[in-house]
Amino acid sequence: MPFFALNVVCLLRGDFVQAWRVYPYALGDEANVQLVREWVEGLSERYPDSPDMALFEGIFHTQSGLLDAAFACFERVVALAPQSPYPHFFLAQIHQRQGRMDQTVKAFREAIKRDPTYVAARLKLGVVYQEQGQLEMAIPQYREVLKLRPDEGVGHTNLACALAEQGKLDPAIEEYKKALTLNPDDAEVHFALGALYENKGRVDLAKRQYEEALRLKPDFGAAATAIGWFLYDKGQNDFALDYFSKALIANPSDAHATFGVGRIYEEKRMPELAVEHYQKALSLEKDPDRKMRIINFMDKIFG
Repeated sequence: MPFFALNVVCLLRGDFVQAWRVYPYALGDEANVQLVREWVEGLSERYPDSPDMALFEGIFHTQSGLLDAAFACFERVVALAPQSPYPHFFLAQIHQRQGRMDQTVKAFREAIKRDPTYVAARLKLGVVYQEQGQLEMAIPQYREVLKLRPDEGVGHTNLACALAEQGKLDPAIEEYKKALTLNPDDAEVHFALGALYENKGRVDLAKRQYEEALRLKPDFGAAATAIGWFLYDKGQNDFALDYFSKALIANPSDAHATFGVGRIYEEKRMPELAVEHYQKALSLEKDPDRKMRIINFMDKIFG
């Protein structure tokens, strides 16, 4: 039981990383699931008017995949404890999983209305807005999170991402730097910061961030691909090929790395291998501009 209780506390706080770490100990096998089910259902029968017990039961059903049962529990909490933000927070996540985005936004806003300091709800709402392209709605949520909790690394990261999407690269870079001050071992943030530096033409700073991302996460294929292109642009083809190969070991479907290998084979005057990699990259590539670039190089080879 203590692991399930800890899991619930982490979820209420919005500490989802820690919640997933605890999850295997709480509900990792059928025996534990059955034990927790009996405990939760027993408490709910003993205390039918307790909003806390209804909340516990709803969270258990959510984690067991029984969303209809969970929904009913959270609705019961709303009736029993109208001022509690927690049932709305979890109802929002059920709506989100089922693709009801308007209800998702509404439920998160209801949670925040009841507790304006609820950081987890503001972060989640910001992400929903951002995924819908409503950056002007997402950014204020992230800024409010950082007023409430200045050392919230995810808040800095999400704000940086949203600012970058608005084309505000310098403020975005500063937010990524703040995130790395709080968590210097976050490979994804190093990579994102490197991409912004690359967009600004700061190749030296970009490469440094990509290298740090790869050091922290040796199977980070996208970072290896980025370094490979830097080396290719400097004419260091053999070293570039090594990095493209690392990228493809990590992700065999990496079209940009596959295309890079093709470029190197072309320069080594090995047209058959170049075309083979161009064709494979073309089949893998989703980006229209990169697809056209590959087609142009294939046209050049075929003459």
